[in-house]
Amino acid sequence: MPAFLGEAPTLSTALGQERNNFTLIRLALALAVVVSHAFSVTTGEIMDEPLTAWTGFTLGEHAVNGFFAISGFLVTMSFDRRGWRDYVTARALRIAPGLIVATLAVSLLLGGAITRLPLAEYLQSDGLRRFITATLTSFKSNIALPGVFDGNPFRFPMGTVWTLKYEVLCYVGVLALGLVGLLRARGAALALVAGLAVALAALDLLHPDAPKGLETALRLPLIFAFGGALYVWRSRARLSGWLLVALVAATALAHGSFLYKTLLFLTSAYGVIWLALAPLATRLSWEPKADLSYGTYLYGWPLQQALHTLFPATAAVVLLGPSLVLALLVAALSWYGVEKPALAIKAKALGRRTIKTIEPAAP
Repeated sequence: MPAFLGEAPTLSTALGQERNNFTLIRLALALAVVVSHAFSVTTGEIMDEPLTAWTGFTLGEHAVNGFFAISGFLVTMSFDRRGWRDYVTARALRIAPGLIVATLAVSLLLGGAITRLPLAEYLQSDGLRRFITATLTSFKSNIALPGVFDGNPFRFPMGTVWTLKYEVLCYVGVLALGLVGLLRARGAALALVAGLAVALAALDLLHPDAPKGLETALRLPLIFAFGGALYVWRSRARLSGWLLVALVAATALAHGSFLYKTLLFLTSAYGVIWLALAPLATRLSWEPKADLSYGTYLYGWPLQQALHTLFPATAAVVLLGPSLVLALLVAALSWYGVEKPALAIKAKALGRRTIKTIEPAAP
């Protein structure tokens, strides 16, 4: 083992620390999504979002990548420590309540206040029912509400829920691997990451103009699987700042090649876990009392859409501040009114049978 790796703590050792940055990083990632969307919401052009021209991906996409790395690590840990019954209960109570309330709040309250239709007609419309059903059953982000955001570049009210589809599919993958006894197998974890990495690199080599959806279908599972693999290999994987620097350098050198995206995603995932657990990064850590990341992620987009509807001539940078403040305020309401009570129900349902663990929140 290289000397610089041998001196770095293992993930297993880092997990034994009292402090970590998971909650703080998730909040930063959720706010980054809001910052990123501030520009495309007003112009309708994804290329206007930060980092797109430089890295090929928006700031919001990088933030979602970070979410999936953390989720892969923590969700794998959740199954490992809980078992399948408690795992399913925990995942359902973490995802569903916040999403259900957000969907109803956006469609009935925000939509009812902004729609150009008479309120009675709006509430009785098939479009409203389709929106609620599609959002809650298939995580559709491109469904519009009748008479809502008609003048905006993007009409759909909940533009971030599409990632939950991939999140839930990854949850199912963890469940399946756990049930067949492969979740703790280091070889299986390595093979899964390697297979997805090779598939993504091959896609970029053979079909560089492949549809974005196909790339995403490989990108997010790869990052999630890598996060999970880091947990599975926690007794041997190390949190090395020098390794992170080397990965960043390799990614920069690979820019423009078919290896660039794969290296970018793996480097980002490792970097997020390093920031969350490395002693150097957690030495002065601050743990927020409320986990506002999920609410910020869900409500940021509809609030930005509403502000653009009310102030269509206002520049994105001017609306960004109010968007962030409103997103955090509504996220606090979601946390204290919905998500935290749901977690209390989860703790009661599980009978506090499991080891205390860091609770993952969906992107």
